[in-house]
Parts: sequence; structure tokens; C-alpha cells
Amino acid sequence: MTAPFRICFVCTGNICRSPMAESVFRARLAEDGLDGLVEVDSAGTGGWHEGAGADPRTVAVLRAGGYGHVHSARQFHASWFDHLDLVIALDSGHLRELRGLAPTAADAAKVRLLRSYGTGPAADAGAGPGSGLTSGPGLIDGLDVPDPYYGDAAGFEECLEMIEEASDGLLAAVRAAITAPATARDASQDPHQPREKESA
Repeated sequence: MTAPFRICFVCTGNICRSPMAESVFRARLAEDGLDGLVEVDSAGTGGWHEGAGADPRTVAVLRAGGYGHVHSARQFHASWFDHLDLVIALDSGHLRELRGLAPTAADAAKVRLLRSYGTGPAADAGAGPGSGLTSGPGLIDGLDVPDPYYGDAAGFEECLEMIEEASDGLLAAVRAAITAPATARDASQDPHQPREKESA
């Protein structure tokens, strides 16, 4: 694989959840030695905070967790699908909106919920073929990273924990996709699909 694999994390205003996910995943890539092969960015479905930095509570939990952080909020545009490999939604509302923006079915298939790459009962429910990720609007209950904006610092800490846990699964999927020979890639290595669970 010669071109970098490109991922964009998307939440509502690009000041809380998506910059948090961007920072965490960038750190995971660096730890895994994949930072030169994968480009990571973030955006919001709306442009209310365009040009602003991340919410101070986001910055605080990232610093407390040992994550580096530089950010300027921006709005996601449909034209970006053309150069992105994955668009990671932080909740089901973002998933629905992003898939609605997608110019083609192939672009819509690039949009996935972050927590569908996690572990635990909710993620297990959406991990395999034939799961809720591929039926109806592609939504699964229980996989949202809740918006902490109107809450206190504890809500931001909870979001960070959810993002950290799901980032491990996303990293595994991306690693498999970018390191496997093109001829050897199959559904289990497709980063558009969450990890297959043993029990699925």
C-alpha cells in the first residue's frame, strides 16, 4: 500500500468527541509504528465552532491521559469522501447524517460507528456479518459515545474511556488492512467492518 490510509473522526461540532478520538487514535498509531502509513483528522457535522480549539474539558482529559493535542475545528464536507478510506462517526445521529451526505453507496459504506470496533455486549451485537450495521439505516443501539458538552468533567472522562477501548479494535482492523497483501485481503481484514467476534 503506497498512499496513506486516511481516517476522519466526526462528531457534532468537532470540539469534544471527535478531536478526542483523533488524539487517542494518533497515539495508538504511533505506538504501533503505523503513524507514517495512516493520516488521521476530525471534523463536525456542523460548522458552529469552525476555527475554534477543542473544548477546554476535552483538552484537560487528553492532557491527563498523556495525549498530545493540537486542534482547529472544521465542518465535514461530502467532497471529502473521495480521499477518505474511513469516516468514523461518534454516535448514530452522525452515522445517519454522514451516510446521507455520501455521494455513492461505496462512500456510505466507509462510514462506521467508532464503538462498533470495541468489545463488550453492545459491540458484540454489531460485530459480525448480518448484524445491525448492515440492516436498515445501519444503526445499533448502545454504541453511541454520548455528547459530554452539557455535562461536567466526569462525562468527558467517560467519553475518553469509551474512545480508548474502541480505538484498540479500530487499530487492529486498520493494521490488518494496510499490512495485508491486496490479494490476501478479505472481509475479516476490511476496516469498513468491525472485528469479527469469536462467537459470531
